Amino acid sequence: MLYYLFEYLEQQFQFPGASLFRFLTFRGALAMILSLLFSTIYGKRIIRFLQKKQMGETIRDLGLAGQAEKAGTPTMGGIIIILATLIPVILLAKLENIYILLLIITTLWMGVIGFIDDYIKKFKNDKDGLKGRFKVMGQVGLGLIVGLTLYFNDNVTVKEKLPEDAQQVLLAENPNVSITKLFQEEQKSTKTTIPFVKHNEFDYADLITWISPELGKYAWVIFVIAVIFIITAVSNGANLTDGIDGLAAGTSAIIVLTLGIFAWVSGNIIFSEYLEIMYIPRVEEITIYIAAFVGALIGFLWYNTFPAQVFMGDTGSLTIGGIIAVIAIAVRKEWLIPVLCGIFLAENLSVVLQVSWFKYTKKKYGEGRRIFKMSPLHHHYQKLGYHESKIVTRFWIVGILLAIITIVTLKIR
Repeated sequence: MLYYLFEYLEQQFQFPGASLFRFLTFRGALAMILSLLFSTIYGKRIIRFLQKKQMGETIRDLGLAGQAEKAGTPTMGGIIIILATLIPVILLAKLENIYILLLIITTLWMGVIGFIDDYIKKFKNDKDGLKGRFKVMGQVGLGLIVGLTLYFNDNVTVKEKLPEDAQQVLLAENPNVSITKLFQEEQKSTKTTIPFVKHNEFDYADLITWISPELGKYAWVIFVIAVIFIITAVSNGANLTDGIDGLAAGTSAIIVLTLGIFAWVSGNIIFSEYLEIMYIPRVEEITIYIAAFVGALIGFLWYNTFPAQVFMGDTGSLTIGGIIAVIAIAVRKEWLIPVLCGIFLAENLSVVLQVSWFKYTKKKYGEGRRIFKMSPLHHHYQKLGYHESKIVTRFWIVGILLAIITIVTLKIR
């Protein structure tokens, strides 16, 4: 809204300073500041409101140190993250941008699913919350919306460089030719990026066109299935990671900030050409959303670090996971998720391995055995006697290392 207001003021009245809103860096910085201020200043009021509505967490006795003290801590704090993200985005982003619209839909969609889950846990006295099949249905529904939009919307395109010989001809005619002339026209594509490979592009259509080129028209089915799987996996991973104070919010901030770098360079024709990565027109606008999201997560940490004054609940964790997944898909870096979201992956795998091994050994030996003292993985370290602050800090350090490795894949192939 402010973007359009200052655009009008600049065009009609040459209003001093209005031109600043044309710059992505200015709007991104302002979005982060606004979200940070909102989450820290108004976050306290939201926490008091949750306390007034008796939205305290009910703690199950898992035999973990410091667990009893957490009883009664307000949950549903994900509302702080959602509001602190959406308000700056609505004020500062180009709302007609398809990527921004998809992220707003994702935030509201997953936020509603998480809110219903938290509501059932608290007010229906059902510790399991929303049934798993309904959560999956919601994630699949979002995957369909995102996948079909990204495939069929005319504003979702890529620009590839001209063949080498065509580039040589242009450069021979004019050594100072504009870099934009070295790229083809915008085109629809199901290509994505894979890490550590010299020619680091992969086309989802290749999964079926090897059978017959005519099957290429059904590539959207493969793409949508991939989107559904990624959104479901990442949102569940974030949900499992939200188990101790500050872990999910801090880890997610690192992940999202890294994706912000990818969004910025992928939407900049100069940097994408230099780094030899896919140029995606209009995707750079996502950095406004990412800046607001990072500010919201950091502001939320003000109240969520040990000892937490509020928990994000599924309202926050499912939303965070969904947003991360959609951003990664939009910037066509979803195959980097196993590296970048390594913490989420480890938490997911620890649960899968623990449950699978327990069932297998119970069937074979009559008694279930465990790989970890408790899953998800962060609870294993709690059982080993580590303080949760130390666990969170070390997980953050690992997250930073994974983020650096992910960024390095831009040039290491």
